[in-house]
Amino acid sequence: MPLFGQLGGKDDRYFKDFERKSYYFGINLGFNRTGFSLSRSGFFINNDSVRVTEGRSELGLNMHMIANLKIGDYFDFRFIPGFSFAQRGLEFTNVQSNVVANRKIESVFVEMPLQLRYKSMPYKDKRMFMLAGVKYSYDVQTNSKSRRSLLKISPHDFQYEFGFGIQMFYPYFIFSPEIKFSKGLSNLLIYDNSRNEARILEKVRTEIISISLNFEG
Repeated sequence: MPLFGQLGGKDDRYFKDFERKSYYFGINLGFNRTGFSLSRSGFFINNDSVRVTEGRSELGLNMHMIANLKIGDYFDFRFIPGFSFAQRGLEFTNVQSNVVANRKIESVFVEMPLQLRYKSMPYKDKRMFMLAGVKYSYDVQTNSKSRRSLLKISPHDFQYEFGFGIQMFYPYFIFSPEIKFSKGLSNLLIYDNSRNEARILEKVRTEIISISLNFEG
């Protein structure tokens, strides 16, 4: 039995056309808000140079392709390779001057998400869905000259994802807005004993909220 949804209605004619397909393709366009989740080290407590350190999130863009394979009536396996343009920030407050130093990291990610999606039964050419999966991303700007004075961050990242949305069936395509949350599994910090900005941190992980529009057919 499905976890949520209603029995199919009489107005599901477009849904039935797409239901005959075992696979289809599409594009994913959207916005992301990307930031860091920070864990402070023991050195932070007794250091005499940095009083506060915080992560800042910034807006970015997503562009992905979609390959969708049906698994029965209620599940899909999805591969969504693409690019994500993001900007993340770190703030360090000096103990003596209270001056806040901002460190911004502009990134272009090559992403390879794998997702499993669960869908409700259709009602009037609409159906809800939930998704979960994992994602590998690589930051192609990791060697940019603009990073020479920044905290060293690994270009490789693994994340888990979960989200929800709604499918709306039309004659020639499926329109699906969705919201998704991504949390980093990897510690991105590359330790550098020569920098207090690195010594006061123990772990740096990614946090992302994405709002996307899927067009599939």
